[in-house]
Amino acid sequence: MLTYPNIDPVAIDLFGLKVHWYGLMYVAAFAMAYLLAKYRINSGRYNWTMDEVSDLLFYGMVGVIFGGRIGYFIFYQDPSVWMKKPWEIFMIQNGGMSFHGGLIGVTLGGWYFSRKFKRSVLEVGDFLVPLVPLGLAFGRIGNFINGELWGRVTSADFPLAMIFPGSDGLPRHPSQLYQASLEGLLLFIVLWWYSSKPRPLGTTSALFLVGYGIARFSAEFVRQPDAQLNFIFGDWMTMGHVLSTPMIIGGIIMFAICSKQQKKV
Repeated sequence: MLTYPNIDPVAIDLFGLKVHWYGLMYVAAFAMAYLLAKYRINSGRYNWTMDEVSDLLFYGMVGVIFGGRIGYFIFYQDPSVWMKKPWEIFMIQNGGMSFHGGLIGVTLGGWYFSRKFKRSVLEVGDFLVPLVPLGLAFGRIGNFINGELWGRVTSADFPLAMIFPGSDGLPRHPSQLYQASLEGLLLFIVLWWYSSKPRPLGTTSALFLVGYGIARFSAEFVRQPDAQLNFIFGDWMTMGHVLSTPMIIGGIIMFAICSKQQKKV
């Protein structure tokens, strides 16, 4: 069993102004996306400008924040809670984000960008999705530092087991690190490799949906379900399973259809 490092969630404290590691992870995520986009443009394969990238990342950031917050309340909270106090949706400092809500927000932001710059939505998606997984990894590391979204109880003999502060004192899976590895690093490697050559339009976006869906669906088996929801069905199905299933099915269908496209990017 490993010892949880117990890192202070506050990275910087200047005269009462506290900057949390989780917030810095968001900054790192978008900074990494910008650098990866710049690298792709410099490769000469993509007819994009850095001004377009800046706009796309801005719309993506807005989509992540608002979509993530709204999705958290819709998917993970009792409607009676946020319907009585809808302004709490915008109180980001209280915590609570949903990836699937953020995905919807980013999709809407990408759609607006495509209309504004007269680009295909699929073209925008194919350019954007390889930039995303490392940002997801940063986010999961932020969850780990915060000691939140930990995994299910496991044996103390399990090599990666940890006891998280604020938990019930039982050894648990560090599921945040599993997710950082699967939906973060591994998905990045797959998408970066796949998109390194011209591919049928839309297939890179579809591969992201399938890849993330499978990674999240798998991780949910060792991730502790949200306390306010617990299991959706039986003693295994969580909200993460429910929300990831359409991603996998839709991504497979989308990949099959887009594979027939003549245009490649």
